[in-house]
Amino acid sequence: MRNVLPLKDQYALMDEVLKKRLDELLPKMMRETGIDCWVVLCKEYNEDPCLPFITPTSFPTARRLTCLIFYDDGKTVKRYNAGRPDHGLAGLFENTWKLDEEEQYEGIKRVLTKLAPKVIGLNYSSDFAFGDGLTKSLYDEFKAAMTPAIMRKVVSAEKLVIRYLETRLPVEQARYRTVAAIAQDIIEEAFSAKQITPGLTTTGDLEWFMMQATNDLGCPFWFPPTVDIQRPGIGMIDGNEIILPGDLLHCDYGLVYLGLCTDTQRLCYVGKPGEVCAPSDLLEAMAENDRFQDIVTENYATGKTGNDLLMEALEKGKAAGMRPILYTHPIGTYGHGPGPIIGLWNQQAPIEGRGDWPLYYDTNYALELTTIHYVPSFGFDVRMMTEETIQVTASGVEYLMPGREKIIFVSSDR
Repeated sequence: MRNVLPLKDQYALMDEVLKKRLDELLPKMMRETGIDCWVVLCKEYNEDPCLPFITPTSFPTARRLTCLIFYDDGKTVKRYNAGRPDHGLAGLFENTWKLDEEEQYEGIKRVLTKLAPKVIGLNYSSDFAFGDGLTKSLYDEFKAAMTPAIMRKVVSAEKLVIRYLETRLPVEQARYRTVAAIAQDIIEEAFSAKQITPGLTTTGDLEWFMMQATNDLGCPFWFPPTVDIQRPGIGMIDGNEIILPGDLLHCDYGLVYLGLCTDTQRLCYVGKPGEVCAPSDLLEAMAENDRFQDIVTENYATGKTGNDLLMEALEKGKAAGMRPILYTHPIGTYGHGPGPIIGLWNQQAPIEGRGDWPLYYDTNYALELTTIHYVPSFGFDVRMMTEETIQVTASGVEYLMPGREKIIFVSSDR
């Protein structure tokens, strides 16, 4: 399950998807949001968050001052590089800057004047970091160099950026399953007798295993994996702790492959001598967690906001006798991706701004939540913390990987 393509092949697939996104998806999103001209400005080493997803793999950073212009003429979206010529951009963008004849901002003004767009989108936003990539200094420079007529057309490109970045093409959704399978395989090895020897192995050992396994594939992890323990008669234990029989382990892990992020939380029970599965009361708590996952996904509907879904799911969960906490987030090109936030672990109430964004089809979410359940064999309220990557399409909600309903079991008997 951990067969990762050579880097050359990975880049070829990512560039293939990029061209399809620019050819097919971007025009749709520009027309949906009413922006016929999108200008992306950023400096080297202070790149706009959207830059890696509008440029090919051979263009990993901005070049001095990078300026890309997208213009919808009603038939197609034309793409211009109003920065220094670059072979990496040449196949996708037409170069417009006459270096020997004009300053760069003069070239940008010339192009915008000639195109005469109705609405010019710039990347600034109060609510979403992904739509806020234009720095204050670059905005000031742009404004000073443009005509008043051009500046009167400027609006925030927030909606365009979020819609473009949150939406996945069918080919991306298909590849996402491969990415998720790699992550699941690493989790399942970490939570196995191959890696866990009760009384000797620590949670830190498992964290380092997951980091090393990811690194060995040549993939980054977008946050360091964590492993924690809930121990009968004691409670939650964080930090580097020796794993003992009877422990309930929990991991949080996310890697990046083919430009897509995973974010998965799974549970593992380390059996006491003679046990062949997790205690029945712990399995009951897991079943309740599954039911709350279903409540959330069954209430997904386009047009609802993240806040709508949050409050509906919490109300239904509590009505069913549950003690749920919901903190689901979009995922895709970024782990905590653009789109509607659906609760925060410490804020189970509507979230102004990011929670007001509506749900759309062809998107992905990390279905992250907790249900609290008293487990007699543990002697306290156990927190069943889970997270599954899901895809939302017109056909419904699908889990990318199987196994969400199980607690992985590791025997202490050798």
